[in-house]
Amino acid sequence: MNLDLDLLESVYEACLGLELTQAAIAFRRQAPMPVKYRGMHLTTGFRADFLICEDLTVEIKAVDRLVPTHDAQLLTYLRMSGCQVGLLLNFNALRLKDGLRRLVRSQQTEPA
Repeated sequence: MNLDLDLLESVYEACLGLELTQAAIAFRRQAPMPVKYRGMHLTTGFRADFLICEDLTVEIKAVDRLVPTHDAQLLTYLRMSGCQVGLLLNFNALRLKDGLRRLVRSQQTEPA
């Protein structure tokens, strides 16, 4: 990814963290996502930008537009975390609501 966009995302991440703290909402920033392989937990570099109240996964972007790869990333984090709902927040939209996407993990049983 472009370094400038990475820096921009980190600024938005820091600001959102401050807002959540001021609102007294429990969250973990850069939350590690567990990976299971053949019944073992692996240590990886997968990290969700935010895990809020251990129930909502939030991924921050600062891109021209959200693409299917962003959806796939968030859906993977939902499976890994066990969360049912996630948000993609693209701060590079004219209005934040235009850069907001809510994804829900399939209710079907998924292999561990």
